[in-house]
Amino acid sequence: MMTIAALIAAELDIRPAQVDATLTLFAEGATVPFVARYRKERTGDLDEVQLRQIAERYQYLTELEDRRQTVLSEIESQGKLTEALKSAILACQQKTELEDLYLPYRPKRRTRATMAREKGLEPLAQQIEALNQSGKKAILIQIAQPFVDAQKGVQTADDALQGAADILAEQVAERADLRQYVRDRLLNHGQFTASIKKDHPEGTTKYEMYRSYQAPVRAIASHNLLALLRGDREGVLKVGLAIEEDPVLHTLEKRVVKTPVADIRQFYRRVLQDAYSRLIKPSLTSEVMAEKKAWADEVSIQNFEANLKNLLLSPPAGMKPTLGVDPGFRTGCKVAAVDGTGKFLEYQAVFPHQSARQRQQAAETLAGMIRKHRIELIAIGNGTASRETDAFVEEVLKTLTNPPVKVFVNESGASIYSASEVAAAEFPDLDVTVRGAISIARRLQDPLAELVKIDPKSIGVGQYQHDVDQKRLKQKLDDTIESCVNYVGVDLNMASRELLTYVSGLTPTVAGNIVDFRNTNGVFQSRKELLKVKKLGPKAFEQAAGFLRIRDGKNPLDNTAVHPESYGIVDAIAADLAIPVTQMSQATDRLQRLDIKKYTTAAAGELTLRDILRELEKPGRDPREQFTYARFQEGINEITDLKPGMTLEGSVTNVTNFGAFVDVGVHQDGLVHISQMADRFVSDPNDIVKVGQVVTVRVMEVDIKLKRISLSMRANA
Repeated sequence: MMTIAALIAAELDIRPAQVDATLTLFAEGATVPFVARYRKERTGDLDEVQLRQIAERYQYLTELEDRRQTVLSEIESQGKLTEALKSAILACQQKTELEDLYLPYRPKRRTRATMAREKGLEPLAQQIEALNQSGKKAILIQIAQPFVDAQKGVQTADDALQGAADILAEQVAERADLRQYVRDRLLNHGQFTASIKKDHPEGTTKYEMYRSYQAPVRAIASHNLLALLRGDREGVLKVGLAIEEDPVLHTLEKRVVKTPVADIRQFYRRVLQDAYSRLIKPSLTSEVMAEKKAWADEVSIQNFEANLKNLLLSPPAGMKPTLGVDPGFRTGCKVAAVDGTGKFLEYQAVFPHQSARQRQQAAETLAGMIRKHRIELIAIGNGTASRETDAFVEEVLKTLTNPPVKVFVNESGASIYSASEVAAAEFPDLDVTVRGAISIARRLQDPLAELVKIDPKSIGVGQYQHDVDQKRLKQKLDDTIESCVNYVGVDLNMASRELLTYVSGLTPTVAGNIVDFRNTNGVFQSRKELLKVKKLGPKAFEQAAGFLRIRDGKNPLDNTAVHPESYGIVDAIAADLAIPVTQMSQATDRLQRLDIKKYTTAAAGELTLRDILRELEKPGRDPREQFTYARFQEGINEITDLKPGMTLEGSVTNVTNFGAFVDVGVHQDGLVHISQMADRFVSDPNDIVKVGQVVTVRVMEVDIKLKRISLSMRANA
């Protein structure tokens, strides 16, 4: 039997040695980001996706192996483990395959078959099966007569035959090959069906498209399946799984019935009908539903992962003095100023949408804050009153000599953050409305640093995220955040506890200890000082150091992705080039001509050396893209302002597998259906757009009553 490492290697089309090396690193406590970035030689340059696949498959196959041993032990204890069965169990590569083989030996609740056995009818079932296999003629009612026993509850020969049929039906239902056949049939030829229940008249539910619905199991779209299951759960839809039964029963008969004797064949047809309708179909329908639900969950989670990654890696506007504006009509606009480090400076509430006098006062207050704090950026939340507030801010900016840049910021989840324990700990003396405005400002400065404080499910970039496996969703989203944080790197002297928690090798406790150390001792001057932090030992330092940056520290390499373990290599290169480390970025040509083999070591090979040289060429460079923002069209503030044919600029707020939602500045996102994304066939919207991308769209249709906006990105729309 192949080893687990060999199996994974075959599945992922990589070498077993790569899998072994990866698993060894994980066993030593290494994280995925660390292994991907700093242990390329050991893994053969596997990327994060491959590393996470190895981790997941190893867990699955390890669990499978543990279960295999349990099953073998249980069957052996019953004295029923044959060599053929043992070989079949050892060959299993899927949990469902293993459970099918174990099913006949699994302890059961009291069934019709067990009750028949209690009445002494198993020998009769065995005799009938022997007749089936041999093809000998016999009269079943006569064979059953000796088993009539009123004391055991077998009043007639027909009762005895019914008991034998129950035993045979259970045996048929537990045959692994037959279960696999029906399972495959359901998956490849089954149909999901749905209808709206009678107490929901036409046009009264959001599930109207499913009023009379049918879709192949193999081809149903994941979002359609999740919608069906949600509607079923809410009591609006009745969802089923249908299949043409005659071909299934015909195949079961061919595989089970061997005798040519007519009455025995007829007896077996009744057994098979019962086995299928009472035992096999209900069991496998539930199993296929669960399997397709898991598939749909995975598609939805992958979609959420992609959206979250793009949102977290949105280009930062930069750490500049910023005003965060949380718009509002009756309650006014909450305005918070933060400095170039994100530190809170001042808060004001202004009321530009009330009287003319209040609007003038609001303008004076806003202009005063801009001048006082030398504001360079203004972040306006995109919620209620955002366009009206934008117009007001524009009026104020026209009165200034050097006006700051004004940008709309998606405020999804800001209210969740404002009321959270994280926000309360950060700003214990501030009202939730103030915290919200601060968060909006910081989102513009650095989306990643601020968004990690919020439950990703509250950010609004998912698809049926509340319907999927929540444990799986949390794991995958945590992996995504971890990947993004370590890809960008973290400013050690500015990072929050929440941001530090996602750094490779750091636990929430250690992240908190870093912040406490910083608050007590002042800013870190070098990465080595991390070893003074409580509970941050050599292993955590090894995993984390390369992802933590120190600006203007003692060692310029502390502000790069070069790991401290490689500082000696950089020093050797600098000495050979006869230039200081600080000037290496100005010697790009000379760096590119280096013979890197001269500097390789047992720990750092050519792959690592190339990474080091790329980092030295652009030390401390933020890998995120250049900052851009959408400019909403003036005069288009509400959905009623939209007209078919208009061409507008907007920002992608969410991408699903059926299209993308775009904010065009009217408080209601429009949908660019997948069929309207390009002048060619599009199979995956993520190939065309991503969350945060600025796009140009054309209005196709506006349904004011349902608040639906249909948009197109096609040139020939």
